[in-house]
Amino acid sequence: MKRFDVFNGDADGICALHQLRLAEPAEAELVTGVKRDIALLERVTAAAGDRVTVLDVSLERNRGALLRLLARGAKVRYFDHHAAGEVPSHPGFEAFIDEAGGVCTSMLVDRYLGGKHRVWAVVAAFGDQLPESALRLAGSLPLDAAQLQALRSLGENLNYNAYGETEADLMIPPAELYRVVSRFADPFRLIEEEKLIGRLGCQRGADMERALGIAPHRSARDFDVFMLPDEAWSRRVSGSFANHLVRSEPARAHAVLTPNSRGGYAVSVRSPGAGGVSAADICRRFAGGGGRREAGGIDHLEASRLDEFFGQLERSYAPRT
Repeated sequence: MKRFDVFNGDADGICALHQLRLAEPAEAELVTGVKRDIALLERVTAAAGDRVTVLDVSLERNRGALLRLLARGAKVRYFDHHAAGEVPSHPGFEAFIDEAGGVCTSMLVDRYLGGKHRVWAVVAAFGDQLPESALRLAGSLPLDAAQLQALRSLGENLNYNAYGETEADLMIPPAELYRVVSRFADPFRLIEEEKLIGRLGCQRGADMERALGIAPHRSARDFDVFMLPDEAWSRRVSGSFANHLVRSEPARAHAVLTPNSRGGYAVSVRSPGAGGVSAADICRRFAGGGGRREAGGIDHLEASRLDEFFGQLERSYAPRT
């Protein structure tokens, strides 16, 4: 029997798998990539009797590959918080899916494990831009303010490393970053002993400083659009920058666009914290788009559809009279 661990390369995917393997140690083939590398099940070669664990990747985007794996006789366990569509019913399929706002995949794993390694779910929730959820989870742990800040920075640094068009844009490939994290049951030891974490923080700060110097490409009363330059640092910082924008102005929607090698744009959308139209719903109107209510993305927005995208923002976030 072979095992495959399939996970998003961001903080949530890494921390979800880390919790699970701390509780259930097992050797497995790792299948992951940059944050926008969603169709990961296409790369899994599981056969009858093999076991596949999937964490933090959209079922909607992997439905065909999932059904093929199940038809081959593989057993699949699936944890995710993104819009899933119809969840398959199959004797070889076990689903832990919750699309509610304020939930990330690491929180679903935390539920599954009964809070056994909850501190890593706190790291993930901070990284996934869910600070209120992170603080609620942390309330059950003996953590002081300085420790909470350290966990927040760790989550944001892990998340920052996932953004890029290819792994060449990143400071370290996500599979390698997971292997680094997996050596530490205690996140505070990881922060203290692993120099890579400090380097991620320094580079994130430098990239963010560049992004903060860029003026909005388009602004309206209730949303802003930023167009970053065609540079590796832009692709790395796009998610962190979008999260910073919504933290700074939570009543507004924000979109961050970065040129890609296909002549279009990778897009990150953040909806207003107080509610409003789901960022995922806006992004799903374009091929390769999806996400969750608070945060959505489009893998490749064609340049010819820019005005259409701007129009969607205008209709979705224009003030109601």
